[in-house]
Amino acid sequence: MNPLMQLHSLGQSVWLDYIQRDLLRSGTLARMIRDDGVRGITSNPTIFEKAINGSTEYDDAVIKLMENNPRVSSRDVFYSLAIEDIQGAADLLRPVYEQSGGRDGMVSLEVSPDLAYDTQATIAEARRLHERVDRPNLMIKVPATREGLPAVETLISEGINVNVTLLFSVQRYEAVVDAYMKGLQARVARGQPVQQIASVASFFISRVDAIVDKLLQNRLELATGEEQEQIRALLGMTAIANAKMAYQAYKNLFTSQRFKPLMAAGAQTQRLLWASTGTKNPAYSDVLYVDGLVGTDTVNTMPPTTLEVFKDHGTAAVTIEQDIDQARLTLDMLRDRDIDLDGITDQLEHDGVKLFADSFSTLLAAIEKKTHTLAGTATA
Repeated sequence: MNPLMQLHSLGQSVWLDYIQRDLLRSGTLARMIRDDGVRGITSNPTIFEKAINGSTEYDDAVIKLMENNPRVSSRDVFYSLAIEDIQGAADLLRPVYEQSGGRDGMVSLEVSPDLAYDTQATIAEARRLHERVDRPNLMIKVPATREGLPAVETLISEGINVNVTLLFSVQRYEAVVDAYMKGLQARVARGQPVQQIASVASFFISRVDAIVDKLLQNRLELATGEEQEQIRALLGMTAIANAKMAYQAYKNLFTSQRFKPLMAAGAQTQRLLWASTGTKNPAYSDVLYVDGLVGTDTVNTMPPTTLEVFKDHGTAAVTIEQDIDQARLTLDMLRDRDIDLDGITDQLEHDGVKLFADSFSTLLAAIEKKTHTLAGTATA
């Protein structure tokens, strides 16, 4: 049996961390939904930048936009292109959405990353995107910055599905769940339904090991004997240990007295979604962050390469509940070596926002160049 399909039987949903127009038009996405059990799509500015700037397949659509409005801005061009792709993907995934009762079949579109530290602007843009896409299985991605948390609460209270992204720490994840529950509680207090509201908390994985392993390698150069062996044993262990602690928090929060009345009203839990699950270190297994994070009521969003290698040689077995004491010990051992995981996750959040903002700026600049290049074609 296809290991990807087996994940679904174990309670984990496979989403695809990729979108491109040809994926929709060639029938590839439809095949992946049918044969590989793909049950959702996530996107981000970097993905769209590679899709739009890395091919000519969007050129005709850009020309048409320019013919309709010669003064169209690069930002408006981007959102017109992105929304068309998101709508197409949402339509293909609509049967999954309906079959799952609104839990899967979601397609995520991110608010502009340059708004990550502006609560009100994030809310306003999320509302606009929600209205423009006009699909029940749309999720608006909102960064889990401190400024993003009240936006999450407001959007959930308005019945808008939210994918809370760029999560790196268990502490911030708990704050995200608090915002989610506050939004649901506001709806219940107003007598509004909560059954069809879906949300995921996107917890980033591989980037944590990438940073922590560098610090451990520095410690390794200064260590001797048994200490060297202990440090080597920590390499490649932090990201999964951190995620396992987040999953323990998930179980506690969604079996709490606070959530029980919301569950009685029909509310869904806010599932953890494992993001950044492609392996960055070639010394590690290329399915490390899939094999090690299989669990009930979770999502793993995989880039195409990771999805294909897991399909080829991944192992579908519940692992998220294994070796919990060892995961705690791993994090304790980092603290014993003065490795500040809280500081690292704060930095990763900052760097993640900057990375997406830089990709967005690069994308807009490339679209601006493309519109100038195609201007003659549009007026011919």
